[in-house]
Amino acid sequence: MPAKQVRLKLVYIDFWSVVKFSFLISAAIGIVIFVAVLLIWTVLASTGIFDSISTLASDVSGQKNFSVNSVLSFAQVMGFTLVIAALNVVVGTVLGAIACVLYNLSVRVSGGILVGFTNQ
Repeated sequence: MPAKQVRLKLVYIDFWSVVKFSFLISAAIGIVIFVAVLLIWTVLASTGIFDSISTLASDVSGQKNFSVNSVLSFAQVMGFTLVIAALNVVVGTVLGAIACVLYNLSVRVSGGILVGFTNQ
């Protein structure tokens, strides 16, 4: 039996579906960013990198009591990461909505995307 082929045109994308989907994807990426920074900070702190950087900076600057942790504490880094993750969610959602609107407007000129499917 030969394979049946179907051709469909994508002529409209639902706005709210795209907004919800882009929000979920952006939220997942924000969570990944937060967890990745948390893990990287934990690994760097447990290997003693911050102490080595503090020693190097105090030797170079001539200050005796210089600490990287006083400049970049765990709470500051996690707070900054949380702000970046939240901005990522907002910007990702807005960009998905803009892409949907632009596609729906461009379909009027181009006629849409032709997609082919086969049944095997």
